[in-house]
Amino acid sequence: MNSREAILAAVKKNQPALSPLPDISMFKVVEADIASRYTEVFTGIGGQVIAVSELEHIKPLLSEHFDISKRTVTTLPELSDVAELINTEVDPHSFDDVELAIIRARLAVAENGAVWLTESVMGQRIIPYICQHLAVVVTEDSLVSTMHDAYGKIASEDYGFGGFIGGPSKTADIEQALVLGAHGPLSMTIFLIKQ
Repeated sequence: MNSREAILAAVKKNQPALSPLPDISMFKVVEADIASRYTEVFTGIGGQVIAVSELEHIKPLLSEHFDISKRTVTTLPELSDVAELINTEVDPHSFDDVELAIIRARLAVAENGAVWLTESVMGQRIIPYICQHLAVVVTEDSLVSTMHDAYGKIASEDYGFGGFIGGPSKTADIEQALVLGAHGPLSMTIFLIKQ
């Protein structure tokens, strides 16, 4: 047994006793209109929500809201006629010129406007962070009220890499002035598929 294995074995052997998780039922929120709440919060943090009835209705909206003459990529095969399908086998550095990325979220949180993205829906980990504009498809039935609800849903999932993204990148560090697009996408749009 090498030193690394010895250390890991010692850590594994010296775990504290399991204790029950705290009762968080007091934090349960039931939204009367969760889609409206999500839209209100997401637009409040600098994003834009566009309601559509089906995925196909997104296509004509892309040219209205984005410059699709520049590189547009997607993980959604249904949009492959208007955007380049992301290839997971290519060098991630090849995505340095992406103007618009269109991906699907696993779920979205009304409490803070965040979307939950895993590597399987990103195509490449870098995509939602390197593109100039990020568009995320969210279905109304994937909306949850709080982060407690979100963690409850993802707790048993098997994913290697994932993250919550809430709106376009922003900072207010310099002279306390809000700057959007400071270190990531300049804009973030949610295409909310109403059901």
